[in-house]
Formats: sequence, C-alpha cells, structure tokens
Amino acid sequence: MLKISATVLTTVTTVLSLHVTAFAEMAEAADEIVVTGERRPQALGDVPSGITRINDREIRIQSADHPAELLNTAPGTFIHRGSGQEHLTAIRSPVLTGGAGAGSFLYLENGVPLRSAGFANVNGLFESQLPLATQVEIVRGPGGAFYGANAVHGAINIITPSPDENRQTASISISEFRRKLKGTIARGNRGEGFFAGLYLHEDIGFRTESGADQQGLVLRRVGTNNEWSHDTILTVTNLNQETAGFAQGDDVYKDNRQRRFNPNPEAYRDSKAVRIQSQWQRVGVNGSLSITPYFRWTEMEFLQHFLPSQAIEENGHWSAGFQGAWYRDDNVTLGVDGEYTEGYLTEIQSRPDIFSFVQGVHYDYDITATSLSPFAKVNRSLTENLTLTLAARVDYTRYDYQTNTAADRIGRFIRPPDRADDFLTVSPKASLLHVSRAGSYWVSYAEGARPPQTTDLYRLQLNQSVSEIDPERIRSLEVGWRGDWRDSISGEVTAYFAEKENFLFRDADGFTVTNGETRHVGIEAEVTAQLTENLSVNASGTYAQHTYRFDRPVNSTANAAEAIRSGDDVDSAPRTLGGVRLNWQPTPALFAQTEWVHVGEYFMDASNSREYPGHDIFNMRFEKQSGFFTAFASVRNVLDDRHATRADFAFGNERYFPDEGRTLTVGVRFSN
Repeated sequence: MLKISATVLTTVTTVLSLHVTAFAEMAEAADEIVVTGERRPQALGDVPSGITRINDREIRIQSADHPAELLNTAPGTFIHRGSGQEHLTAIRSPVLTGGAGAGSFLYLENGVPLRSAGFANVNGLFESQLPLATQVEIVRGPGGAFYGANAVHGAINIITPSPDENRQTASISISEFRRKLKGTIARGNRGEGFFAGLYLHEDIGFRTESGADQQGLVLRRVGTNNEWSHDTILTVTNLNQETAGFAQGDDVYKDNRQRRFNPNPEAYRDSKAVRIQSQWQRVGVNGSLSITPYFRWTEMEFLQHFLPSQAIEENGHWSAGFQGAWYRDDNVTLGVDGEYTEGYLTEIQSRPDIFSFVQGVHYDYDITATSLSPFAKVNRSLTENLTLTLAARVDYTRYDYQTNTAADRIGRFIRPPDRADDFLTVSPKASLLHVSRAGSYWVSYAEGARPPQTTDLYRLQLNQSVSEIDPERIRSLEVGWRGDWRDSISGEVTAYFAEKENFLFRDADGFTVTNGETRHVGIEAEVTAQLTENLSVNASGTYAQHTYRFDRPVNSTANAAEAIRSGDDVDSAPRTLGGVRLNWQPTPALFAQTEWVHVGEYFMDASNSREYPGHDIFNMRFEKQSGFFTAFASVRNVLDDRHATRADFAFGNERYFPDEGRTLTVGVRFSN
C-alpha cells in the first residue's frame, strides 16, 4: 500500500496552495486532446494516467534554447542540462545516466520511437524536432502496455505541425551566445496539405572552446487515397558540437572565472539522423485500421571526455519497421509492431594506458536485431460513469552479435565472442476510471519492462558476463484526479508508488551493477487558474523520494565511501521540483510572463555524503504584436544566480555543468 507521511502531505498542500496556474487561452483540461495514451487522439479527461500536454502557444512563448527549459515545466520531470544540447532525463525517477538513462525513457516523434529499442541514446532529444514542435506530451509512469520497450519510467512524444491551415512563419532571435532562425510554410485544404519547417541553431558557447551548430528539417504531406487517409513525415537532424567537460572542484560553479573554463577543449560530438514514416488509416463500419511503416538511420561520433580513457566512440544503426493497430469503437484495440535493425559500435582509446583503461581498440562489433510485439486493450463499462480498462503488450527481441576483433579481455574491458540472445517481456496495465461532473478519478496498476541495451550486453567490463544481465522491470500503482473547479481553475493531482528490479547502472568504481533495486514514491500536481480578465497563473509541483532498496559495497579504497545502502536516496534525485508562471495580457497584442523555477537539494553521490543545495531562478518573457510581426524578448536567470544545471561527484571530485548566468534574448517573428 502507498503510505505518505504527514510531512509529505503538508509539503504537497503548501506546494498546491502556491502553484495555482493557467494561460488565458488554455482550454479546459477535459477538452484537451492527447495522442500518446493509446496512439490515437483522445480527450485528456478519458486518459487514466498522468499526462502533461504542452501546447503550441507555450512552446512559442518559451522559445527554449534547450529541451530542459521547456520540459521541466511538467510535474515529475527533471532534465539535467549538459554541454551544448546534451542532457540527461528523469521522469518519476532520479536523473539516469549510461544505459539506464538511454533505455528507461521512450522518446517518440509523432508516435514513432526516435531510435530502435536496443540502440537508445541517453541524449535522445537532440535527434528530435523539438524546435519545430506544435505539441509535446509527457507520459509519467510505465507506458509499456502500448509502446513496450524503453517506456519504463515514462515517454515523451513530440508532435510536429500538420498542414491544417494556410500559413507561413519566420523568426530570428539573438542572444549573447546564440543565434536561432526558424521558418515554416503550410498549405492545407479539406484533408489535403503540405508542411515544411526548417530551423538553424548556432551556439557559440559561454565556456571556452565550446559551442554547437544544430539544424533540423521537417517535411509533412497529408492526403486521401480512396478510402484511406495518409500522413507522411520526413525529418532530418544534424548536430556538430564542441563539447565542454565538467568543471571540477568544490562549488566551482560559483566562481565567475572557473565556471567558464573548459577542461576538455578537445571534446566533441557529431550526430546525424534521418527518419521517414507514413501512417495510413481507414475508417469502416466495424472500426478503424492504422498502419505506419517507417525507416530510420542515425550515426554518431563523440569523445568520451567524462572517462579517463578519453576514447572515441562511433555508433549507428538503420532500421525498418511498422506499427499496426485496429480500433473497434472505444472498446477494443488490437495491434502488432515489428522491426528489423542493423547497428554497429566501435570504441578506441588513443592515449596511453591510464589505470585499467588500456590503449587500443576496446570494442568493435556489429549487431542485427529483430523484434515483434503484439498488444491488446479492452474497455468495459461497469456503470454509467465507471470504466475498467485492461491492456497488455508482449515484446520479443532477438540480438545477433558479431565481434570484429578478438574475443578477449583488454584492461578492464571484455569482448564477448559471437552469440545470439533472446528476450521476452510482458507489460500489463489495469485501470479504473470514474468520470463525473467533479472530474476524472482513476486508479491504475502498470508494469514496464525493457530488454537490455546492446551496450549493456556486449560492452562488458571486469566481473561481468552476458548471461547475468536480465530485462529491467518496474511495477507501479497510481491514483489521480483531473478536473475543473468554478470554471476558472483546472488541474491534475497524481500519487504513485513504484518498485524496479534488475536496475542496471555503473557504480562509483565505473563497473556495471546488474541487479539493482529501487523504490519511487511521489505526488505531482499541476493547476491552472484565471485570476482576472488579464491575469493568469500556471504552475506545477512535485514531491518524490527515489531510494535504493539493496546494499552494494565499493571495492576500491578511493571510492569506498560511496557504498550503496538500502534506504539511501539515489543520487541526482531532488525531492522537490516546481515552477510558477504568472501571465499578464492586457491586450491581445501585448503579453508578459514572469517565471519562478525551483530545484530542490539533492545528493551528488550514492553514499549521500555530497549534496547540491538546489536553486531558485527567475525568468521573464515579453511579446508585442503589430500586424503580421511580433517582437519578443526574454531574460533568463534575471537575478544572475550562480547555480549548476548538473551536479555530480565522481573519481574523488565534485563535478558541475555551470549555468551561463543572466541571458538576454531578443527576436522578431513573422506570421500570416
């Protein structure tokens, strides 16, 4: 049973009383439409799980330079900002790194995963078209019943614009460190149309010898062919980044000179991705059929500046697959997904031996992967207002691995011989949803599972073997309410309890743990309110505890203090997160927003001996429209607070990514 202390309830009550929210033109929550819940449009009030929808107006007002700025407005979500466009994700979890970070969250674009399940990228969002998105949906909690592998803690679905109206836009913005250019054109009429969008992002970097150039393209065509409607989308992304490494030293992020220093000027990351998908739908007397074939290709090269080896990794894969679903009214859904992937990875250390990191080829292998995943969902009305939903998905995955170098040990690294591995996971979900004039109430039980990442299995280290690595599994119980109060206030409150087993991560010695167990308990809220005709407020709040549920010693003398004890907080897991946005719109042509962003204190190491104190920052945004043109400006970190966007402790050092400080951005937008 879920038990929450009086202290937690008091904290949450305080957070809710402070976090009353709304944008003036936001629709009531029950009328909002989301598609992530079951891969087709649904009224948000009919979804028995915690989902946050970020609409196109909020995306435009934020004009985010980095995914963290936009996504951290959602409850239960915490994106750590790294160098350039790098990031690490938390959704109802601590911030996760490595294979755990890559494989525990599912990144989607228009409902299709950005990468093949076993080949995920821990920085997955920079391969998305987030700068061109018209909507973002964040599913909090296991989403495996419909999306399967990698939706362990949650999913993020980025939706690109559809040509539903004739319109063109262009915008340019400039700040001390960045230049951004974006343009779109849409032509649509009676179910036929075309959309094209392009963005260019130049970041010269506030730290020495750092920066990034990023480009993205979206082409979308919708139409009809006899009884079928079709929606075809092509996306292309490119990132060339000069990466800044961690600033090391006690509280170094507070030092005005040291926080700008880049200890790894040689670090870089280059990434490219191409995806094409085409959804075909047919509506008939007995239901609707949806078939979405897709193809994706990606490659990446980067320097592992965060490890003593400073090795260069190259990886990539191409894959072809399909998503299929048949919907019989709102009561029955049957579907199957399938995919074929070919991928590769090399890791080469050029520098001389350092500790157990040995010069030479660490890994060089190819992998062929196949997957097949049937799923089903059934709704049954128990009473006029009460609905029972049962859903389940089975994921079968097979990896065929081939090494291109000798199968042996080199330093701390183990290269396994050629082999094949199969995994079968089941992800069920059951929920009860009660809908009335007082809102939607639900209780749901869900499980999530994922097969190991290919890097988990075949990039082994000392004392590891492939046979000991099992699929990660999570079990979650959630209760929630979503609704309106007195017409001017709407919101959502959810509470959850989850336990995860076979948690795979790297300990303080840099070796992989394969049998970790963690517990996740929390409560989340987002509320909207129209205070006056011109004044509204929008906010979210989270209180959560993420703890280890097992013991593990650390063997090296240097890191012995970082032993894991059951009951300790997982590092990089603040207990409190929140934000408030106060919006003022005296006329349709003038808008101003003041934002407070709160990150609570969190531990930087597994032993809970080092602590980052958290931070509170304030941002301001303005818009003034005149005809087809809108001038806009923002001031990020108004008080120039010295804080870290990521805090960590490793190899005996405090490590930080410092915030760049107060930043003014100005721009102009054209739209007709």
